[in-house]
Amino acid sequence: MDFVAVVFTLACAVAIVVAGIYFRGLEPMDLWSIGIYEGVDPLHLHVAAGVQRQPVLRAADVTDASAKFVADPFLIREENRWWMFLEVLNKKSHRGEIAVASSCDGIAWRYDRIVLREPFHLSYPYVFRAEDGYFMIPECGQAGAVRLYRAVNFPYQWRFERELLSGRYADSSVVRFADRWWLFAQRDARVLTLHSADQIDGPWSEHPASPISTDTLGVSRPGGRIAIWGGRVLRFSQDCRGTYGRRVRVFAVEELTTLRYRERELPESPVLDASGIGWNADGMHHLDAMQVTPERWIAAVDGKRIGRHFNWRRGLRPLGSGRPTQRA
Repeated sequence: MDFVAVVFTLACAVAIVVAGIYFRGLEPMDLWSIGIYEGVDPLHLHVAAGVQRQPVLRAADVTDASAKFVADPFLIREENRWWMFLEVLNKKSHRGEIAVASSCDGIAWRYDRIVLREPFHLSYPYVFRAEDGYFMIPECGQAGAVRLYRAVNFPYQWRFERELLSGRYADSSVVRFADRWWLFAQRDARVLTLHSADQIDGPWSEHPASPISTDTLGVSRPGGRIAIWGGRVLRFSQDCRGTYGRRVRVFAVEELTTLRYRERELPESPVLDASGIGWNADGMHHLDAMQVTPERWIAAVDGKRIGRHFNWRRGLRPLGSGRPTQRA
């Protein structure tokens, strides 16, 4: 075999090895971004009129961190200004951080800055007003507790107040109803629990009917702010069958007392679903709807498309190994 043939054979062998490493190193990545919808009520939503660019916030809009995606938007309307709190997944730390964006009309949004970092993952920044100020209960299951934060300089500075519950809870969602606070959360990635308290800082007690759902993939993980509409409590949940964050389902709470709990899924469910194309092609898993007039609601939603990126560590691993897709 002459020299040229040897070189060609070696080059082909190297190309095959490199191609194998590359294709084995490609892994799926959920790429989340945030959109704005509107409707006559929180059950019938569509892309908001006047939105110039959908999604309204993307990873590329984050200016103070290298972001993989943005997700989990929650709205607050303070006087004549809108604020949106959201998760930013930091590429360097591989942890979620909480950021804020602002808007004059709830339609056009401008990213502002990161407002809360911890040495553990944060997401789902459930922001609400209670008593004499603004509070936040972010998802922080890695910390092993449900943690309450208070705004000391809204919207930019937040102080940890106390632990409300101990354990691995995901996406804690609170609502004030019938003169009590109620807290829904997924525990240990398996069941939906319900707790209640007289005051937001507790003490919290688990409801006798809890856990109220054990359907892990279908309804047990909260999917956004609990809404009160027409005197009814509406609970939104993630439906993760087929893929994480595929759609959002809605349940009306028919009975809620300190002793009894009963709900039913509404015929409008699911209220959000993957579109099959574009920024929300492969999933939508979050909804925060706010009423602005008797016949108009504005909602912050998120959606994902599943992309691919190269992970050289995975590429060098033996066949069959890998790691799961990151979640929002």
